[in-house]
Amino acid sequence: MERRIIDLHNHTFFSDGELIPNELVQSARFKGYSVVGISDHVDFTNYDEILNKLLGAKEFLNSYDDINVFIGVEITHVKPSLIEKLVYKIREKGAEYVIVHGETIIEPVEKGTNRAAIDSCVDILAHPGFISDEDVKLASKNNVFLELTKRKGHSLTNGHVARLAQKYSAPLIVGSDSHTYSDIYSSFEEYKSIFLGSGLDDKEFDFYYKKVMGKIESIKIL
Repeated sequence: MERRIIDLHNHTFFSDGELIPNELVQSARFKGYSVVGISDHVDFTNYDEILNKLLGAKEFLNSYDDINVFIGVEITHVKPSLIEKLVYKIREKGAEYVIVHGETIIEPVEKGTNRAAIDSCVDILAHPGFISDEDVKLASKNNVFLELTKRKGHSLTNGHVARLAQKYSAPLIVGSDSHTYSDIYSSFEEYKSIFLGSGLDDKEFDFYYKKVMGKIESIKIL
């Protein structure tokens, strides 16, 4: 079976992206995606509004036969002690997956965000920076996917994340963290190169890609 791009980390003009949702979907189709997720930035002030709009349009966004569109969010710069409460509200609202904006080295993300996200059993911890061994062990236990990305700055710790994920058998996922058309992966080869550039080999890529496919299947049956 032909393998195609799976990318759950994309932003639209509902947060800080440039594309409207259907423009994102069409762009992803053109570039060979099989799965695209819309995961705009949220906190307590806007999660309800964004999910109302995107979940309300999900049927129309999924009107193409060659791509699956999933609706999630990326919890961003929320106090760690409040992340679990917001995750609960977002899941109750009907989001198909939850990402947390991790402790990237290029933004002032509050310390403890990575652990709070993993404790809350989110689906993906995005660009987790110099994540600790203990947090990666817990991510493995809680089946929280750790993100590798091509996003400028966030990608600087891909090698660290991949190394610890391998050491403690934590799942890995690639996300473009796209905000505009040029951020979207242009080919399956570019998508795969994020794995390989993080120090993984072809066999390891196949292993993690199957894990990601399993995650997609679990979202489909929610």
